[in-house]
Amino acid sequence: MDYIVRMIAKDAPIKAMAIQGRDLVQRAREIHQTLPVATAALGRSLLGASMMGQQLKEEDGSLTLRINGGGPLGSILAVSDSHGNVRGYVQNGQVELPLQGPAKLDVGRGVGTDGSLTVIKDLRLKEPYVGTIPLVSGEIAEDITAYFAESEQIPTACALGVLVDRDLSVAAAGGYLIQLLPGAEDAVIDRIEQGIARVGQVTSHLNQGVSPEELLNMVLSDFTMELLEKDPVSYRCYCSRERMRSALVSMGKEELRALITEQGRAEMTCQFCDAVHVFEKEELEALAASL
Repeated sequence: MDYIVRMIAKDAPIKAMAIQGRDLVQRAREIHQTLPVATAALGRSLLGASMMGQQLKEEDGSLTLRINGGGPLGSILAVSDSHGNVRGYVQNGQVELPLQGPAKLDVGRGVGTDGSLTVIKDLRLKEPYVGTIPLVSGEIAEDITAYFAESEQIPTACALGVLVDRDLSVAAAGGYLIQLLPGAEDAVIDRIEQGIARVGQVTSHLNQGVSPEELLNMVLSDFTMELLEKDPVSYRCYCSRERMRSALVSMGKEELRALITEQGRAEMTCQFCDAVHVFEKEELEALAASL
């Protein structure tokens, strides 16, 4: 089962969260039929968006993470609700690239660095919050770290990892987000950095069965950590026939009439879950007549 844990240090101004997300990344891979480098890039984006989405205070809020670095993978989109349930897609999921090293997928090259990372927070206000930064490395975790530093002025350490098996399935996926609260001294930062260096890549630990809470306790072993919450998360799409119908209505009467004349029917595919919704001529004509 995929889940997110939230923890806080009793003896330092630190809050932290970690995610185990093998199943949700595997679900995304199955839907989009991605090859390894795209699986890793999309998976990291989904994991990051899930943790960031769960930080939202608004119950019906959502967070969108959009990454476009000009690399061969094209744009990546990950959308999370306020519970951390996510959905997403990668534009070019069939990209193949040489390994960066032994078993090291070259996500940075796939994503590219000639572009930006954008975070859109919909808190059900008149206007959503939008923050955009230039990509730092295309490796995604470093870019999320940079986003928090630049756009929200929150010192953050982010680690994300997706381990793809030889049969292209997802063997392990997860990561953490560690953030400093106001008043943190340099000595605290140094101890966190030492813990991060000591633990290293997250996927090797997750693949050995280390849980998200154990992972955070390993990285933050110099501190006394308290578990606050443990919540299930999943790959979840909210598409429906009604939403697709609304999209058709938004085209306007003239465009709908043209669609009926040219194609006789509409076949709409959800970009997040590949569900297909077919609208026959009679239904399209009734929609056009209602406008």
